[in-house]
Amino acid sequence: MTELLQQVISEIEKLPADQQNAIASRLMAELKDEQAWAERFESTTDEQWDRLADMVRQEISSGETAPLDEVFPVKQ
Repeated sequence: MTELLQQVISEIEKLPADQQNAIASRLMAELKDEQAWAERFESTTDEQWDRLADMVRQEISSGETAPLDEVFPVKQ
């Protein structure tokens, strides 16, 4: 276990049980979501990635996308 994780657990242990359970539930949901994404990516074939890339290229060429800077403006 990492030092940071140990510190977090130490702080969580100081909280009331209901707050500990709420945090644990959020963490468990996050872990399950990460596992699901990892499994999905690992099972994606090269053909599927190629098809996805083709779809993206088509959307870009037909103007169906917005420049990233418009969606997420750079703050200066």
